[in-house]
Parts: sequence; structure tokens; C-alpha cells
Amino acid sequence: MAEPLNVLFITADQWRGDCLSALGHPMVRTPYLDALAAEGVLFANHFANTAPCGPSRACLHTGLYLQNHRSGTNGTPLDGRHTNWALEAGRLGYDPVLFGYTDTSRDPRELAEDDPWLRTYEGPLPGIRVITAMDGRPTAWTDWLNTQGYETPDHPGYAYGLRAPGPEYEDGAPHPRPLAFPAQVDDTAFLTDRLIDYMAAAKAPFVAHLSWLRPHPPFVAPEPYNALYDPRAVPGFRRAASADEEAAQHPWLAHQLSKRQFRAPEDELKLRRLKAVYYGLMSRVDDEVGRIVSFLRASGLIDRTLIIFTSDHGEQMGDHWLLGKCGYFDGSYRIPLIVRDPRASADAGRGRVVRAFSENVDIMPTLLAAIGSPVPVQCDGADLGPFLRGEPAPAAWRAEAHWEYDFRDVTDPAAEAKLGLTLHQCSLNVIRDGRFKYVHFNRLPPLLFDLQADPDELNNLAGDPAYAPVMLDYAQKLLSWRMTHDEQTLTHLALTDDGVISRAAARY
Repeated sequence: MAEPLNVLFITADQWRGDCLSALGHPMVRTPYLDALAAEGVLFANHFANTAPCGPSRACLHTGLYLQNHRSGTNGTPLDGRHTNWALEAGRLGYDPVLFGYTDTSRDPRELAEDDPWLRTYEGPLPGIRVITAMDGRPTAWTDWLNTQGYETPDHPGYAYGLRAPGPEYEDGAPHPRPLAFPAQVDDTAFLTDRLIDYMAAAKAPFVAHLSWLRPHPPFVAPEPYNALYDPRAVPGFRRAASADEEAAQHPWLAHQLSKRQFRAPEDELKLRRLKAVYYGLMSRVDDEVGRIVSFLRASGLIDRTLIIFTSDHGEQMGDHWLLGKCGYFDGSYRIPLIVRDPRASADAGRGRVVRAFSENVDIMPTLLAAIGSPVPVQCDGADLGPFLRGEPAPAAWRAEAHWEYDFRDVTDPAAEAKLGLTLHQCSLNVIRDGRFKYVHFNRLPPLLFDLQADPDELNNLAGDPAYAPVMLDYAQKLLSWRMTHDEQTLTHLALTDDGVISRAAARY
């Protein structure tokens, strides 16, 4: 019998999918991720299924689309009835462990009224054992920094963005201000060290989830990564000539651009500085990937460890005058995915670049299938194993990517008042293939983009009569997709005179 696989499941928060040198990015250099892709499979059209962090990670960890798990915002509870990859791996005898965070809003029906997890959306995924927690209060890191002689802010979360003294780039400094702490003790290195210590001491096959914050803001990088990329040379921004012109595209976008936390700065130097540091943080993470892979090689674990690298969502970084992750633009949803399967059965797939559409809901089925676990019926995604083995895409593999965005705010009805919606109508759905993107809003006008003629998504064709047939076609595809993926946990069962009859549906 083959020795059980180890699994190292890595997420880097807020990483745009085009920011890999293996995919030809004009500036970002990611040599260690490129090397990992050369030994595994790079999925070039991989998409998150929602944003922001909590909802997207709910898709990632449960294999469910937002329409089924319904944890639509940071703080919307994830229904406790849903299983996840950690619970399923635990049933096989693994001890799933966490270094970082999962941003799981816990089900209040399963907790006591005074449980501290009811006061934060940054809870741990059920079934996972937290070894090093790094959420909004990264006390494990800051407490350790204090033991090393570094002073940290009174609020531990402010340590992520604590800058060294001096002027900022847009005020005349030659480079963006660096993090106050050196790279070898920053939050990324700290988590890497804890993970390596754990893997070095592991006596049994492991399933470990490493969840780095970077390149998520605050956009502050340690030396030398703060100066790795020249702000003057970063690629330009995909956007209309002005924020007002951009806002005219859609009522939701106008509302979003009116919110200070999502509006890109008008100061071009500042925005270029943010982008350069964003790239620097990516290179910072890439170097830590290299350190992990070097450890796996030196320890002999590389030949029996499945490595998955992805993100929860992307980043607008000034495109469409937006910062952060939101809405319907590709920048918020196209993300990297690299999978290195060490088994001989994957040798034919090594170095492959897959252009077929993959989604974050595919991660849980892929992970579970690799360790020999049944894939729960609840999963909306499918095992990526055929691609890893160098096989052609299954005949019925998806021809589009799909995502949803829930812009409700239980604590603030501003969007409802501005857009004339109820709380449950604050949502949009997207279907996107290689040619068109169709965006359907609840009770707001739709959008249609021709991605070949308009890759920057600036020209809405929804009102053009010539594109009415295309609109109808994609609206029907979107409706069919939602109907296919309605919650189905018990729908393959029937109670009959002969007892319970089960017939699972095809996943492809």
C-alpha cells in the first residue's frame, strides 16, 4: 500500500492571477513559484468564487458556491451543517493544522452566547487545530517580536503596517518607506518558521494549511522588498479617464466609488507606490515559498507532499479607480493556482499550463481525492486530478468561470437606500468565458463586456440591440448554472419500498 500523502495547502491573501512571471507579467518576478509550477501544474484561468476574504474562504474550504454556503460577507455566519476539507481529512485519521487564519464566521447556534468567536468574523475553520493564529490580533507574532527585542504597537494588528521613520515616496523619498521590522522577522517569515518547525517534527502524515496575509494590505514591505520595484515603472491602470466617467458605467459602481475605503487615491505617485509595494510583497512571499520547498527537499518530504498554492481573491489596485476586492471586474477574482502532486501518476502533467477554467470550489475535491477521501456530495467543484495527470479536460468540464458578490451590509443600509434595494437584493452574479462577461444584478441593470475587443471592461454592451441575442444566451447560461448547483446534499437519495436508494450525479 502506498504511503499516505502529506498535504501543504498554502494561501497568499489578495494575489492577482496575472502577477506571476511564469504567466509573462511585465514586472513581477516570482522565480520560486515559477519553479513550483514547472514541477506541477499552473492553472492560468483560475478564479475565486466570491469576495471578500471570509466568503471566498468559505468557498475554498467547503467546495460550495456562495449561493449554497450563504456566508456572503465578512461576519455572515457559515452554517455549521456544512462539512469542509479539514473535517473530512480528520475522518481519515489526519490531524489538520493551521498556521495563519481562515476567516470563518462561526455559526452562533453552535456556540454559547458569551463565546468570544461571536465577536469576530476571524474564527477558525471547524475541524482544524490552530498551531499559530495570525488573524486581526497577531499576538503570536508580536509577542515573539517582543522576546527578540523589538517594540510593537499596543494594538498587535498595527504591527503589519508599522513603517520605519522617514518621508514617504510621494513626499520625495527615493523608495517607499519600509516595514519597521527586518524581513527575517516579519509576519511572513514568522509563519514560515513555525510551519517548518512543525513539519520537521511531524511523526505522521500531515495536512497543514499555511495562510499568509501578504500581499494583502497594509501595503508596507520590509527592506529590500520595499525598493524592489520602481513606482515610476509599474504598469498603468485599467480605468476610464476619470472616476466620474468610470462611475457612469453602473449605479452599483457609482455607489462603490463613493466609499472612501474602496476609492483609489487621486495622487498618482501614491497609487504607484502602493502598486510597487504590492509587487514587493509578492516577491517577499515568493522567497518564502522557496525556503519551504528547500526544506521539503532537504528533509526528503518533497516526494510525498502534495503542494497547493492559491489565493482567496485578487486586488483592484487602481483599476477602475478602485482599491481592494469587490464587484465584477476580473482583477478581484482571477487568482493564481499551482498544484504539485509528487506521485508518479502526475509525471505526465509536470510543467503543464492549463487554460481550462478552474475555480476555488475545486480545491476541496482535489485535496480530498488526493488523500483517498470520498468527496462530499455538497461540493460544487470537481477534482482537478485529470489535469494533474496530464489527461485532457473531462468532456463536460466547465466552459466558463462563475462568481457572486454580496454587497449587503447588515450594520449599514446605505447601499439599499442609494440603490433602492432590500437587504436580500444586494447581490450580483457573473458568468465569464473567453469572449464575453455577463453580470446580472438583482433589480439593477445588467452588464455585458466583449473581453476580446474590450479586455479592460470599459464598454458596457448591455444596452446595444445588436447584442441582445448574446445577452439572452448568457443570461440563460447563468440561470442554468445556478439551477445545476442548487444545494444538493440529499437530492441523490430516494426513500422507496426497498429502502434508501442512492445514485450520485456526475461531477463533470
